[in-house]
Amino acid sequence: MEQALAEPDIDLPGPVREMGPPYLKQIGGLTDIIEQLADDLESASKTDGELRRLCTVPGIGPVTAGAIAAFALELETFENGRNFAAWLGLVPRQRSTGGKARLGAVSKMGQCDIRKLLIVGAMSVIRWVVRKGRSANRWLANLVARKPRMVAAVALANNMARMIWAMTTKGQNYRMA
Repeated sequence: MEQALAEPDIDLPGPVREMGPPYLKQIGGLTDIIEQLADDLESASKTDGELRRLCTVPGIGPVTAGAIAAFALELETFENGRNFAAWLGLVPRQRSTGGKARLGAVSKMGQCDIRKLLIVGAMSVIRWVVRKGRSANRWLANLVARKPRMVAAVALANNMARMIWAMTTKGQNYRMA
């Protein structure tokens, strides 16, 4: 875009030529800030033990681990992993009548930032499973084979949230089931 603004041969409207440089300068400044924050987060995830432990879970990177550390309550306050997943909004709504529970869609309540990051991470894991055609995790391979990808991603994000709770409260490292 900078080259197009610099060359007078390219036919651009006058207001675009006038307003372009300040916007490009602003974009450049924001890009520098974002790159600096990404570098800081990357180095923090290598030095902090808890962030490093969270990054070992497939689908969780430095951004998701940092968001969990920053925005999540103390995970010991949750009774179990399901309660943590429910706080994130990753548990299906339950409607029951006559003793029969019917599971509905995942609610939009809960901590949306971490939920979205977990779902994006789950989608990347699912994309990898689909590309390879198999997975070491049989539960995930079966889930991807029989459910739509987004449904499988939410289920995997729920599973990841429960793993995060267990790893954090018990002080253990990630291990494949």
